[in-house]
Amino acid sequence: MKKFFTALFLFFVFVSVAQQRHRFSLSPNDFLLDGKPFQIISGEMHPARIPAEYWRNRIQMAKAMGCNTIAVYVFWNYLEPKEGVFDFKSGNHKIAEFIRICQQEGMWVLLRPGPYVCAEWDFGGLPSYLLKIPDIKVRCMDNRYMNAVKRYFDRLAQEIKPLLCTNGGPILMLQIENEYGSYGNDKKYLEALKNIWTKNGINVPFYTADGPTQYMLDAGYVDGAAIGLDSGTSDYDFDQAQKKNPNVPSFSSETYPGWLTHWGEKWQRPDTNDLKKEIEYLLQHKKSFNLYVVYGGTNFGFTAGANAPSPTQYQPAVTSYDYDAPINEQGQPTAKFFMLRNLISKYVDYKIPGLPRTISAINIPTIEMKPMLSIWTLIKSMQPINTPQPQPMEAFDQNQGLILYKTKLIGHKSGKLTITEPHDYALIFLNGKFIDTIKRDGGKWTVNLPKTEVENPELDILVEAMGHVNYGQYLIDRKGITDRVTLNGMTLMDWETYLLPMDEKFIQQNVTGPQRGMVENKPGIFFDGYFDLDKTGDTYFDMSHYSKGIAYVNGHNLGWDWNSGPQQRVEWPATWLKKGTNHIIVFDLHQLQAATIDGKTSLE
Repeated sequence: MKKFFTALFLFFVFVSVAQQRHRFSLSPNDFLLDGKPFQIISGEMHPARIPAEYWRNRIQMAKAMGCNTIAVYVFWNYLEPKEGVFDFKSGNHKIAEFIRICQQEGMWVLLRPGPYVCAEWDFGGLPSYLLKIPDIKVRCMDNRYMNAVKRYFDRLAQEIKPLLCTNGGPILMLQIENEYGSYGNDKKYLEALKNIWTKNGINVPFYTADGPTQYMLDAGYVDGAAIGLDSGTSDYDFDQAQKKNPNVPSFSSETYPGWLTHWGEKWQRPDTNDLKKEIEYLLQHKKSFNLYVVYGGTNFGFTAGANAPSPTQYQPAVTSYDYDAPINEQGQPTAKFFMLRNLISKYVDYKIPGLPRTISAINIPTIEMKPMLSIWTLIKSMQPINTPQPQPMEAFDQNQGLILYKTKLIGHKSGKLTITEPHDYALIFLNGKFIDTIKRDGGKWTVNLPKTEVENPELDILVEAMGHVNYGQYLIDRKGITDRVTLNGMTLMDWETYLLPMDEKFIQQNVTGPQRGMVENKPGIFFDGYFDLDKTGDTYFDMSHYSKGIAYVNGHNLGWDWNSGPQQRVEWPATWLKKGTNHIIVFDLHQLQAATIDGKTSLE
């Protein structure tokens, strides 16, 4: 009985604290919490990149490094994947729950809801259903775009309003857009975003985040908002913010302890000494800052984005979002973590707690794989969509995965085949025989079709979509074949299209059924295997014996693997494994023979 009353007392104490209302405000030089200067020492992490079961641990890790705040990107397309259909209740979609856990762990929150966020996330967080509109313009006052934004903001506001510090929650500030000064200059758009929030009762201060240059600050700033600098590293940077508005505080809204990695690159490993100098400067000058990111997590499924520096350049991000962050992908502290913990502890007046227990990692013995099903067998039972010319995935309400285009060659039957434009990786087949591969990157979109003895040869183009572009002026990025296909300059007509979204629902409904074992000896094969566990733990599935494709374990989509590197191992959390028998499926675009898979304890 004594334990019961003790627990009841602690519950009411917690409720009392949780409901205590706070006032967060802006002065010319400081952020003020209940009228007193408050230095934000924030670590950013993204709930969508973390299994919900690990949320509390990762927040505790950030606190143990010295952070007092968590910055949270909210990905619009993760919460509204289909127009008007929201998910705030399943898995790691429960944004309000994540924010409540932050408060329970004694952390404040900076909310970054977009609508555009970048974040190396597919389409920068914008929903791909917008791309079904042929002439859509985003991040501006296009009414069709703004109507969708308002629907999203109105719904998200219902989740976050009770969690504002003014209502007893942990949210101190809310960001307007993201690095807008690097993209556009529609000031009416920025004010419209702010007005939607205020009409929804969002009464905490706003802030913007832009590079520390005058033209970016000029184009991206919103009147009355705090000024975030991506990043603020010197007196010069903060002077630029003061010139823009001397009446509000500025802070380093993205200080980078690591960096992103694209397929085909080496792992990005920024110099730790440079980071130490930046943090020391910020702490010495009592500047608030946010580490982007303190913990990265994983781009599970098809959530990784891409960069496109020019129309013919395409740089998709790897599945891992380890980011060389202070807390690595598996939630373990790195040398960078301890350097920052020691440094922060010298400047703050609060006690930094000890580290929480981390989740153990396990090896998994070699898994034998077998051919399971061919994509070509699969499509025989599917109904094609007929179109005069190829259309991109978004025209058919498909976000990513694969799409197959099929036609007969009439007139020209061999020669130079050109796809304009292939987004993002295409395999060409003639009469069922694999001919060549076309990559979007580089602009070399022509292959030679050989002569055949067939009167009207059959042409198949299997296109894999990777991440929608997430940054820069080439943000409008549709997937599949985005314009046309020509043979020696002749536009090819009369196409059959087969939709292969390759998401978890599609795999469950189409791949694990009675067609199992029907495999054709050409690229596009599913392989599978089983493995038994007497205990679970985090692991990395080593995909180095496969070429390019997607892996699924126990029905969950791990994301892309690609032997272009640098990533050869794909993170898999313990919470998605089980004691007893587990099932792994691998779809590979090129592999004809099954290869083994092992489970490792680290990314490299």
